[in-house]
Amino acid sequence: MAERSTAAVDVADNSGEEPLTAQADQSTADGEAQNRERDTESSASEEEQGSGGTETPAKTTPPELHSGHKLARRYRLEECVTRLDGFSSWRAVDEKLRRAVGVHVLPSDHTRARSVLAAARSSALLGDPRFVQVLDAVEENDLVYVVHEWLPDATELTALLASGPLAPHDAYQMVSQVSHAMAAAHREGLSHLRLNPSAVLRSAAGQWRIRGLAVNAALRGIGSDSPQRTDTEAIGALLYAALTQRWPYDNDAHGLSGLPKGVGLIAPDQVRAGVHRGLSELAMRALVNDGATASRHDSPCTTPEELVKAIGEMPRIRPPEPAFTAPPDYQRTTYQQGSYGRQTAHPGATQPLQTPPPPLQSRTGKVLKWAVSALLIAALGLGSWQLADALMNRRDQSSEPDTSQTPDGNNKDTDKAKPVTTLSIKGAAEYYPDGKPQHANDVGLTYDSSASTYWRTYSFQGGPTLAPYKQGVGIVYDLGSVQEVSAASIRLYYPGDRTTATLYGADSLSSSAPLSSMTKIATNTTTGTELKISAKKPVKTRYVLVWLTDVPKAGGDQFSDPGYKQAITDVKFTG
Repeated sequence: MAERSTAAVDVADNSGEEPLTAQADQSTADGEAQNRERDTESSASEEEQGSGGTETPAKTTPPELHSGHKLARRYRLEECVTRLDGFSSWRAVDEKLRRAVGVHVLPSDHTRARSVLAAARSSALLGDPRFVQVLDAVEENDLVYVVHEWLPDATELTALLASGPLAPHDAYQMVSQVSHAMAAAHREGLSHLRLNPSAVLRSAAGQWRIRGLAVNAALRGIGSDSPQRTDTEAIGALLYAALTQRWPYDNDAHGLSGLPKGVGLIAPDQVRAGVHRGLSELAMRALVNDGATASRHDSPCTTPEELVKAIGEMPRIRPPEPAFTAPPDYQRTTYQQGSYGRQTAHPGATQPLQTPPPPLQSRTGKVLKWAVSALLIAALGLGSWQLADALMNRRDQSSEPDTSQTPDGNNKDTDKAKPVTTLSIKGAAEYYPDGKPQHANDVGLTYDSSASTYWRTYSFQGGPTLAPYKQGVGIVYDLGSVQEVSAASIRLYYPGDRTTATLYGADSLSSSAPLSSMTKIATNTTTGTELKISAKKPVKTRYVLVWLTDVPKAGGDQFSDPGYKQAITDVKFTG
């Protein structure tokens, strides 16, 4: 099995074909990166975006691949996310570097196999971090496969627009970063031709990245006589959708509603109130090639470079200021105002200022002051004598033996509850007595003190009770030595009706030991994302099995289809 890194791939193939940069104009899109791509767009919508015609694929039998199949003794296929036109796309695991990757696979005799390899190698040579990177492009064993990055922390623009249009600053950042990236790609002779909301991703750090440079168009046989104009119109459509949550054509696409039929392409600020005027005009200038009319008779943008220049001429859109809640006004109390015990004046009423009484300046006043001073001195002397007498009596009493203490140590007040101890986990292994594991390599993510990592099950069609199709799924944990286990706290990823888990004391980390050989500790059910299990009586064991028999129904995500499934993010045992 050959392993070849695209970092060492030549620009031109040794077979004497055209240079890769020349081929990139014929097949210009990258593969999928991190999320499931659903090919629901019609060919009519692609023509409206100016993506060019599509090549009719030859009848090629797709390779017989399955979950668990390994390519180059390194890339283990996990889940098929696209199967179309004789090729398939997978989420896989690079076992050598222990990271998730994406893989496109097609037969080597496929009519597009040569162009896919050329597109992947030219995209890899670009090396621009604003694009999802191609990691490997190999032909072996009658298969051609392209390996690319998988970004688990990134979100498609399609998903972001599902909750509403983007804020002006976010839309400005998106169109600016995408335009600069595509301008750099076109300078190297590469274009996209399938630049749509599912090809634009926003990372957790707020950076926008593009997947689909060169490979996706090659996979689908898409070409264009004017690739720069096609990609520029696509960027205009992305900006239009980000501002209005509508697709700028009269058909629905990418989860967005199209414009009403017969009205033509109207400016974004006429579709939705409050749209930024400058961004609205920029979108129309990029879409003017498809029949739109710019709002201020500015020249249309026909290349990504012209779009970058137009963005540079716009006033910079700054992020919104953070909201600051002013503290409540300071209220003075009646005691602070010197009127404690008096009736509060009505609001708005003017109170006359009281003239303070004159000081005691007469002879009688001086006598009173001396008398008060003498009384204070006498009081202080009496108090000091009484305090000293009390201290002496207390010292005498403390010297006598205390007969009130019981001679035995059986005072109930001294009894204290036994403290709860968190037990450390030394190791773990997935438990699958039926021989069908879920994700055995991810069990360590359930006790790594990170809420963002987890071990998950596959998506099942029936539920919430997994039996009889599957008796259950679970993980065995090693506590390092025999401990008293009294409770467990399990954090879950999917809420819903319902999750049932049972704790068992096991004899080893075996993945196939029968449940009948284990000691049941306790069981519990929840509909939330936290499950607490407490035993009536602690059980001494070194190995603890967390056994899930019921899992809730959840929608589809970037990892699996809708169905009954669950994921464990964190497990803690106490004794």
